[in-house]
Amino acid sequence: MTSRILAATLALIATPLAAQDYRSVIYVSPNPVGINDFLQLGADGTRRIAEEMGLEAKIYESSDPTVKLQNLEAAAREADIVVVITFEFDEILTEIATEHPETAFLQVDSCAPDAPENVHCSVFREHETAFLAGAEAALTSETGTIGAIGAVDIPFIHRYTDAFIAGARHAVPDIDVAPTLWIGGDNPFADPARGQQRATIMASGGADRILTAASGTNGGVFRALEDFPGAAGFGVDVNQCLQAPGTVMDNIEKNTDVVIEMGVRGIIEGTQPALVALGLADDGMTLTGLEPGVEDSECLIAEYPEVIEQVAALRDAIVAGEIEVADPMQMAR
Repeated sequence: MTSRILAATLALIATPLAAQDYRSVIYVSPNPVGINDFLQLGADGTRRIAEEMGLEAKIYESSDPTVKLQNLEAAAREADIVVVITFEFDEILTEIATEHPETAFLQVDSCAPDAPENVHCSVFREHETAFLAGAEAALTSETGTIGAIGAVDIPFIHRYTDAFIAGARHAVPDIDVAPTLWIGGDNPFADPARGQQRATIMASGGADRILTAASGTNGGVFRALEDFPGAAGFGVDVNQCLQAPGTVMDNIEKNTDVVIEMGVRGIIEGTQPALVALGLADDGMTLTGLEPGVEDSECLIAEYPEVIEQVAALRDAIVAGEIEVADPMQMAR
C-alpha cells in the first residue's frame, strides 16, 4: 500500500460519523433499568430520539462490571451511536471508544478522562439545584437540623451533599447540620436497606430534612422517615414524591431523557460539542417544586408557596450570576 493510500485510509477511519448515515443507537446502562428511575429516563430518551430520527434502538442493561464491559464492547461493534450514562463508565469508555473510532459515543452525567474525539459528554451542574434544595430544607425545617446522605464519598456526590448544606446555610445561617453519612457497600445506588439504616440514624439525631443522593437507594430513606412524624426527604433525578407521598419534600430533577435526545440529535446533525454542562440556566436541571403542576406532584413543598417564591428568587440570582455556588468537583482538582 502506497503512503498516499495509507494516509487516505487512516483519514477515513478517523473521520467522525457527522457526514455518514446513522442507522442505530444503543443505550448501555450500568445497572438494571427497572429498579432505577434515572436509568429509565435514559432508556426513554433513547427510544424517543430513535423514533424521531428513524433509528433502530436497543437497550443493553448491565448487572455487574463484567456484563457492563461486555455490553459496551458489543454496542460499540453494532451501533452507529452508543449512549452510556453515569461515571460508572469512566474507566472503560476511553479504551473502547479508541478501539472503535467509527462509532460515536454520548456519555451523560459524566465525562471519561482523556476521551477521544468520537466521545461527546453531556454533564450537569448538580450543585446549583442541590443548593436550592438545601435552602428549601432550612426554610421548612421544624427541628432546625438538616443533613445529607450520599451514595459514595467522591467529589461528584459532594456536588449534592456539600451544595445542599451550603444552600441551607445561605438561607438560614444558624441551621444545624448533621454529619454527612455514606451508603457504601457493593451497590450504593440500589441498596434501600442501607439507605433506611442511614436515614434512621440521621433522623434519630434530630434531622428532619434529609437529602439522599443515591438514586435507587432513596426509597429506603423515605421508608425510614415514615417513622419520624414531620420529617421529610429530598429525592434526586426524578420526581420521587410519587413513590412515597407524605415523606418527600422535593426533588433535584435531571432532565436526562431530554439531554440524551439533544445529544443524539446534535451528533447526527454535527453540532454536538465535545462537552456541554447543563444547569438551571439551560433547563437541564430543576426542582420539582419550581415546575408547573407542583400541586399535583405529591411533594410536600406544595404546602409552602412562600418558600417556593423564596427559592425561585434564589434560582434567578444563580442564573443571573449574582450568587455563585461552589463546585466541589472543581475544588477537588
